[in-house]
Amino acid sequence: MRKEQLCVYLYKNCRGKKKCVSARTIQADLHMSENELRKHVNRLRRECIPIGSSSNGYYFAETAAEVYDTIKNLRRIRDGIDAAITGLECSMISFRGGDGV
Repeated sequence: MRKEQLCVYLYKNCRGKKKCVSARTIQADLHMSENELRKHVNRLRRECIPIGSSSNGYYFAETAAEVYDTIKNLRRIRDGIDAAITGLECSMISFRGGDGV
């Protein structure tokens, strides 16, 4: 239900990147936490709903270019997470033979 509420909210109020709304505004308007908002956005995207995002917030994408911009941003985030994982995996060497693994 909350996921559908978010979809309708974005569709009615935030169509297109130029009408992007901050996560804080959405949270306040829909009475949901930051974590809940992110989960619902993720679920909507998995259902092929074109929820776009930028550093300014979320919006209901109106064009393929807006969707692609969001995809590029998500790939940058993923690349940063992958780099952090690689760094942590390398750090595991310092635990071998001593107190750790």
